[in-house]
Amino acid sequence: MNGSTIIPIAILLMAFSSITAIVTSYFKLQRHRADAAALTEYHKLADRVTAQQEATGAQLAELTDRVKAVEKLLQSVG
Repeated sequence: MNGSTIIPIAILLMAFSSITAIVTSYFKLQRHRADAAALTEYHKLADRVTAQQEATGAQLAELTDRVKAVEKLLQSVG
């Protein structure tokens, strides 16, 4: 090989390396975006579950108070 063939080969190798790096970076970015979207949905779900647990806890406390009142009433009658 002489000097006139090495330069085009080097240019092609650099172009191929650049394209490979760009494609790899693109897919990493897409994966990162998908992970970020999934994490956002997970946080929304966790917030909804927490709110539902708090509401259920409040309802359970109210029902417990009612049962205690009924038990007290039954004890006073019987």
